[in-house]
Order: sequence, then C-alpha cells, then structure tokens
Amino acid sequence: MIHRRRLLACTLAVPLAAPAVAAAQGAWPTRGSIRLIAQFPPGGLVDTISRLMAPIMSQMLGQTVLVENRAGAGGVIGTDFVAKSPPDGYTLLVSHASVHVFSAATLPSLPFHPIDDFTHMGHLVEAPNVLLVRANSPFQTLEQYLAAARTRPVRFGSSGIGSAPHMLGALLADAARAPHLDHVPYRGSAPAMQDLLANQIESMIDPITTNVTMLRDGTLRALAVSSPQRLPAFPQVPTFAEFGFPNLTSAQWLGLSGPRNLPAPIVERLTAMIPQILSQPALLARCEDLQTLPRAHPALGPDFVKIIREELTHWTSVARRFNIQAA
Repeated sequence: MIHRRRLLACTLAVPLAAPAVAAAQGAWPTRGSIRLIAQFPPGGLVDTISRLMAPIMSQMLGQTVLVENRAGAGGVIGTDFVAKSPPDGYTLLVSHASVHVFSAATLPSLPFHPIDDFTHMGHLVEAPNVLLVRANSPFQTLEQYLAAARTRPVRFGSSGIGSAPHMLGALLADAARAPHLDHVPYRGSAPAMQDLLANQIESMIDPITTNVTMLRDGTLRALAVSSPQRLPAFPQVPTFAEFGFPNLTSAQWLGLSGPRNLPAPIVERLTAMIPQILSQPALLARCEDLQTLPRAHPALGPDFVKIIREELTHWTSVARRFNIQAA
C-alpha cells in the first residue's frame, strides 16, 4: 500500500554495517566489484533506484557496487544476462515486474524462466499507474472519459503491447463496458507522451514515476490511479477502486534478485540488507518525490517469490482472456 504510513514505518534508519563487520561475516565479497545490473536505460526508475542503492550497498558490504546498464528488448537483455551469470554474488539485478510478470505473461517465449532461473531476495519499491489526459482535455473525470468511450473512439497510449498499462486499459474497457476505448501501443512511454501532448491521442496509462513533474506543474491531469488508496502527494486523484474497478488495483514493483543457485550465506546476507537499504533517508526522500515507495513491510525471500508467482498467474490469465501477445 502506497501511503504515508510506509514512509513513517521506514524512516527509522538502521545504521549501515561497517566494512570490518561486513568482512567478518563471510568470505563474500572478497574480490573485485559487484555489478548491479539495470536492465533499462539511464534516467529511468530502475537506473535511479539502482544508483541510490549502490553506495549504500557498497558501505554495508565493504566492497564497491557498480551500476551497469544493459538495456534492450524491454529489459529482457539485461535480465537474461543476470540469469546466465555465475551464482557467485558478483552480479545482481534490480528486477522489474515489467519483465518478470508482464513480459513473461505476454511474450511467446523468454530465454529464461522468470522464477526458476533467479534467486529473488526481496521487494524494493513499487509504482502505481495513472490514467493521464492533457490539462486542456475535455475529460475532467473518469466518468466523463468512460461515457465518451462507450459511444465513440477514445484512444489511450501505452509503452507497448503486453505492458502493464496495456493490460490495465483492456481490463478498464471491459469492466466499464466501453468498447471504443482503443489501445495505441508505442515503443516506450516517451513517444506515447509526445503524442499525448501533441493531441494525437486522448489519453495515456503510465507509471506515475515519470509523470510527477507534469502532474505538479499542471501540464497533465490524472483521472484515476491504480493504488489501493489515494496518493498523499495527489489527494485529488481518485483510485480506480473508488469507481468500482477493484481489479485495476495494481503497481509495478522493483526487487533485488540474482542468478539461481546463489549460495545461501549470500542470499541471507543480501535479504537481511533490504530493509536497511530501504530505511535510508536519501533513498526514501527520492522515492517519495517519485511517488514510488517501499511497502511498510517489504516482502522478502519466499514471500517475494509468492508475489511474483501470483501476479504471473493473474496477468497470464488476463493476457489469454484478451488475446494479448507481445511481439
């Protein structure tokens, strides 16, 4: 749940482990630097969170942690690189629901299994999606938007076929009985936003993270958000659930993962670090600014795997129901 209690629950920062203590806890890490793979380009959410985490992890482990961007194929290339890396603790991944859930649910095949080929250690943060229109849009409310989509074409852009925004839009059109709510896929959020601002499409569904600035300065207006409760930073934006669409309550998470068969001592140490990482004020402040926050009690180890498995099952069924298959 994304609300202010998360922040309060996490602001009691845990002191970072001193390098001497870290070295005394085991043989790892003892050589070279640790690579934290960001499977999306610089500047995005994964890159931002990775670069906030890296110095914290470096101090806790007593070893340099370097962020390495390996972008391409919607995050599949970097994710596959980690899946095929040696399970020695020197190559880790800031995993993303867009790959481990949505790509896995909609791509005919992946070069890895989203669960079995990884050691998933814990949930980091999550970002809700928002339904966006331009500030000068005639649609002031979700009711007006859906009423129009019941009688004439209303287009919503997304970052691509099989993306979380695409799936949410399909669910919304079905639940609201709005047959003219038409999906327009793009190769990423940026070109979709360009067309939205240029009045080429009427709306867009996108994670809130990259849209906070334009929402604050009035360039965009959000008609609904997919979080369980309204966001403290945008209390005027209702949730989809408030309109009777509880199935549109969802968020895109980031986690910490590594290759499968990561040794238990390394897994235990990294898993135990996650709550400490998430409690650091600099990281929390940036996450709050992006409206992309940790849960009050982050899911770790088997609980995190359970979330991935349940979401994969759910969104695979949605993809099959609406015949959504990514290229």
